[in-house]
Amino acid sequence: MAAEPIIETQSVGKVFGGFKALTNVSVKVQAGILTSIIGPNGAGKSTFFNLLSGAFAPSAGRVLFQGRDIAGMRAHEFAHIGIAKSFQITNLFPNFTALENVRIALQAHVCRYALWRRRSDLQGLTEKSMSLLETVGLAPRARHLARELAHGQQRALEIAVALAADPKLLLMDEPTAGMSPEETQVMMALIRKLVGERSVVLVEHKMKMVMGISERIVVLHHGELIAEGRPEDIRSNELVKRVYLGQGNH
Repeated sequence: MAAEPIIETQSVGKVFGGFKALTNVSVKVQAGILTSIIGPNGAGKSTFFNLLSGAFAPSAGRVLFQGRDIAGMRAHEFAHIGIAKSFQITNLFPNFTALENVRIALQAHVCRYALWRRRSDLQGLTEKSMSLLETVGLAPRARHLARELAHGQQRALEIAVALAADPKLLLMDEPTAGMSPEETQVMMALIRKLVGERSVVLVEHKMKMVMGISERIVVLHHGELIAEGRPEDIRSNELVKRVYLGQGNH
């Protein structure tokens, strides 16, 4: 019997002015696995990602997280219910150290429950911050300013910041964008490691990476769902090959 989905969309649509960015997309994301969203440029991947992450409310349909309708919930509330996101463009404090960036995120998460806690009550945040940096392979760079880190390291730091909220679901927008092949390999290894502890959904253009790392793949084209399934199912899908894989993508 299939496990309950951690997040699902039911006939969601999104319209911008007169443009239909998404039409009648129903997807169930299983808990505890890595799901990738792919499709050619203009397929609706970013719009779908933004619906899952709360940046946009759907024009039609529902978004359910652990069975709860979250469509229209404010984006900042998503972290409170267990959804975190990592953006294509890094979202860090460039003049703070890696350790400080993670500690700030942890402190914000802890203090929202107790606004007036004494600083002495927040012991352990540095240790927890270092643990998260260790998880993403940045412990040796803890004292480096965020702006001094290489691009791949900045993306890893942003993931550590996202993990500070201890999310059940991590959404990643093109986590390897702009990375060298070496940095991409490091990021793939990190993503595999993260999936052991939480559900991960990513939008990614690099087909070789998607096929090698995903457990399920969702394919969008012109704002519609055209296929979903295991990598081998997608690889052999004739429609997918025509609209995407045959276009000379990575």
